[in-house]
Amino acid sequence: MIRYITIQSFEQLTDFISDQRYDPAIHRNRSFNLFRGSPNAAFPLETSLQRNCKDRQKALESSILRNFSKYAASEAPSLSSSIWRQMTLGQHHGLPTRLLDWTYSPLMAMHFATSVENLSEMEQDDACIWKIDVCELNRLLPKRYQDVLQQEKAYFFTIDMLDRLAKTTDAYDSDMGDRSMALLEPPSIDQRIINQYAFFSPVPLGIHSVANFLSSKTENTVCYILPKGMKWRLRDMLDQMNINERIAYPGLDGLSSWLKRHYYVK
Repeated sequence: MIRYITIQSFEQLTDFISDQRYDPAIHRNRSFNLFRGSPNAAFPLETSLQRNCKDRQKALESSILRNFSKYAASEAPSLSSSIWRQMTLGQHHGLPTRLLDWTYSPLMAMHFATSVENLSEMEQDDACIWKIDVCELNRLLPKRYQDVLQQEKAYFFTIDMLDRLAKTTDAYDSDMGDRSMALLEPPSIDQRIINQYAFFSPVPLGIHSVANFLSSKTENTVCYILPKGMKWRLRDMLDQMNINERIAYPGLDGLSSWLKRHYYVK
């Protein structure tokens, strides 16, 4: 089931941002959620591989990864040893992959929900932020995947952990079917991944619609709707919290995007 909640006031954001649970094992509060922001609430939850290759994902994915590994060998010689390493690095550089982006930070998700290429279109559409429950999704995993998480005392898979469980995408798709998907924490290959607090979900090809999967298999998924009239105000609030393009994309590109928006004349 997916709950849809429209944010009507800025006071509601406090509950959303501070949503944590007390963990009696460590006597601390922790969030067990991941978030994904979208500037248009109508955009489907789909991977770049789905958008790019449509119904030929299965036929083309291996060719994309093989050629990426081959042509990127001079910069990353170890790519050929792991499809998960190929996907993670490729996704980071714009390669179409089955990885769906998430973040541990609700504020970073709000940043992406209020970021548009054409600033004149900022208030054209309602935005949204998806929230998924990590523990709930992990309980859907095949037993041997759950066993590995338990052995490692982890909530997320690493590249090495997935390599031990599924060496190929076919093996992963067979294990997951349309019933589950793993959550992957990528290695900190650069400052962008660190600053964005990035996570991925490798979407099995058996799951044709992530939204339908979440609706039928989960109880705690929430989609927060951010009305278009609030977006500029949220944007300005995030700037004051130092959540902006300069932080999300360290370097001159992010700096330029931040300054472009900061000095945009409405």
